Amino acid sequence: MTLATLLDRYASQGAPEADEAFADFEEWVWEEKGLRLYPAQEEAILGITLGGNVILATPTGTGKSLVALGAHFIALAEGRSTVYTAPIKALVSEKFFDLVDVFGADRVGMVTGDTSINPDAPILCCTAEILANLAIRDRTAGGITQVVMDEFHYYAEPDRGWAWQVPLLLMGQAQFLLMSATLGDVTELGEDLTRRTGRETSLVTGVERPVPLEFSYAVAPAHEVVEELLEERRTPAYLVHFNQSHAVEQAQALASIRIVDREGRTEIADAIGDFRFSTGFGQTLSRLVRSGIGVHHAGMLPRYRRLVEQLAQRGLLRVICGTDTLGVGINVPIRTVVITALTKFDGEKMRRLSAREFHQIAGRAGRAGFDTEGDVIALAPEYEIENAKSAAKAAAKAAGGKGGKKAKPAKKKSPPQGFVAWNEATLDKIVASPPEPLVSRMRVTHSMVLGVIGRGEEREGEALETMRTLVFDSHEPRAVQYQHARTAIEIFRTLRRGGIVEVHEDARGQRLLRLTVELQANFALNQPLSPFALAAIELLDPESPSYPLDVISIIEATLEDPRAILRAQEHRARGEAVAAMKAEGIEYEERMELLEEVTYPQPLKELLDEAFQEYVREVPWARDYALKPKSVVRDMIERAFGFRDLVSFYQLGRSEGGVLRYLSDAYRAIERTVPEQAKSPELDELIEWLGELVRQVDSSLIDEWEELAHPDPEKHREVAENAAAIAPPPARSVLGNERAFLVMLRNALFRRVQAAAFERYGELAELDGAHGFGEQRWRDALAGYYTEYDEIRVDADARSAALLELDRSAESVAAGVWRFRQVLLDPEGDRDWAITGTIDLAESEAEGEPAVRVERVGPLGE
Repeated sequence: MTLATLLDRYASQGAPEADEAFADFEEWVWEEKGLRLYPAQEEAILGITLGGNVILATPTGTGKSLVALGAHFIALAEGRSTVYTAPIKALVSEKFFDLVDVFGADRVGMVTGDTSINPDAPILCCTAEILANLAIRDRTAGGITQVVMDEFHYYAEPDRGWAWQVPLLLMGQAQFLLMSATLGDVTELGEDLTRRTGRETSLVTGVERPVPLEFSYAVAPAHEVVEELLEERRTPAYLVHFNQSHAVEQAQALASIRIVDREGRTEIADAIGDFRFSTGFGQTLSRLVRSGIGVHHAGMLPRYRRLVEQLAQRGLLRVICGTDTLGVGINVPIRTVVITALTKFDGEKMRRLSAREFHQIAGRAGRAGFDTEGDVIALAPEYEIENAKSAAKAAAKAAGGKGGKKAKPAKKKSPPQGFVAWNEATLDKIVASPPEPLVSRMRVTHSMVLGVIGRGEEREGEALETMRTLVFDSHEPRAVQYQHARTAIEIFRTLRRGGIVEVHEDARGQRLLRLTVELQANFALNQPLSPFALAAIELLDPESPSYPLDVISIIEATLEDPRAILRAQEHRARGEAVAAMKAEGIEYEERMELLEEVTYPQPLKELLDEAFQEYVREVPWARDYALKPKSVVRDMIERAFGFRDLVSFYQLGRSEGGVLRYLSDAYRAIERTVPEQAKSPELDELIEWLGELVRQVDSSLIDEWEELAHPDPEKHREVAENAAAIAPPPARSVLGNERAFLVMLRNALFRRVQAAAFERYGELAELDGAHGFGEQRWRDALAGYYTEYDEIRVDADARSAALLELDRSAESVAAGVWRFRQVLLDPEGDRDWAITGTIDLAESEAEGEPAVRVERVGPLGE
């Protein structure tokens, strides 16, 4: 009997007794999963069944997800509403579909900020920020009486921890299940939760792992450790790095080791089949996985990460090199975790790992159902490994020496200056240390104050009491609480001065607070500056040739900064600036001074800054967010770049996954934020182009977003059932979206126009040399042009679609090509020179972008 069937029976016969619901769930676990509940699982679910709170702080692999499922079942059996929160939208989405499979689509809803699906369902899946916002703005928190918070250690995250604390402060009517493998001492948290909710709080902690871990310290380089693990059959091994580049470099270094035999390589090759690897990092990954080595980090394209996961799930990869996140969401059997350093850079400085970070990483070793034990190995620093080798060599020399002459002791190498060292004692200490106690990260913002006041006709005393709870009943130290109180008062005064909040008296003389504006739904969560973008677009001239690009720039200014791209743009801009200044003969000191002003491109910065200052006078909560002018999508359009061109030009091969995520976010933001009446035909074309570009590189990001907006549980179930099947991502015809393909084609040809205009013959050779139109042919062809004209124009008129002529006749298509003529815009307006050639249609389909074949550059009519 399914849980959904049990709930239907309860609905018709009445709510069951607590012990009956527990017994039904226990029987379902046995019949459906063939499992008996662990004692910790049983204790936690019983605690929930008896109406108490539960803090479940047990190691990875002890079945916390099953406890969460039991909690949802008990709540629904009693006719209550329950909510599940997780740190990231991808996990919320995954849990949504899992719960739909168990309870049925009508009982489960999801709110992520991107979309809202069945939000009134009795089970709601959302991020912690969504729940916190709901608790702030609604006294009853939507009637939710049970809160399941997964990965609760995010409570201590500096930027996001406030959202994990707010529900504890304001949802006193709810029952809480807080879960994590690394919570530390939660005694005070449990006592505080009991005080707030009036419910007993059970602390389920100190549970032994079903798969015990063995910790060791290796004074040996990574390749020797891996060779030993392979020999002793203690793989799959995950080598943890704290830098994406180091993970890739380590994987490449291990390629010299025989990881899998010939039979294993054949099996991997068969599994990969026709999977499409692009140039650059794709070719590197192809070589590595065929050798039994995986790479997994957030900078990779999603389809590459998924390929590595699928190969690992089949047991075909013996070694995976990745980052300390172990690839968020990765679900593969890992026998041994090798930690390459016990220090990391936290964004400000190098420091040793905290106990929480270490145990979070180590917990991935040894998976229940796969292993009887797991290993965690920490590598020694390089200088210690070199000293050990030198000492061994000296000892061997002494042992083989003659005449009793004492050998000189080996000279020890010191750690580099400023190096944060670690040793075996560091490992012993961190293994023995429990995770640090959770640290409160409460904060007060305009959004929070507005949310409290916006609960309706709020009596001044009630609003004050709610803010007092958020500030003085929080888990912050007293001194910090007073800082938060001063912040709240200043925000309130700002809102009153701005006329956003009014104070008036009702008939009984009660002072009431009232907002003079209507808050948009989830205004603090999903592209909070979108309303500003709409207002800023109205400042633009729709007739301006730059209008489409200016709209894109406004939307880009509201997006999070893609730091890797911006660093690369700034580095490139400074390099070009230095070269230009040297050519002008500017002295070194002046160059360095001028260089400080060179940064990545920020179009419309002055206009946007000025408009934003005006905007926050009327919309003070926007001060919680920063406007971030930048040019990534616009830069691609102006340079006529495709995805590969952008990655290659800025040398972003190891961050291409991050590049794609940014472009995907930009596409979604532009597509859904810009109102239809503000879209020109040219802007519509660019939106189509951007969406198709992202899909051609890796469709999964946009597909995931569209799946969130229009979920199909049946389709998801089919995908889940075939998750182990490795097949190339479904081919999407680049010619299927002809409008977007034409924009791609115009960009590809205009890039050649630009290179010709600035006489960048090396770039032209890169584009066309492989197909017979190399540097010398371009030089010879353009020499004739420049005897007639001084320049090739590359302004807005030169981009006109009217300058591109296409022959898409049946005869051409039958030959597998389109023929093109790209007219060059000369300063006299004669338009009598052109680039001509073909577009190979089959090659375009295979590559996901126009395959241009230049045949001639010369005067028309010849």
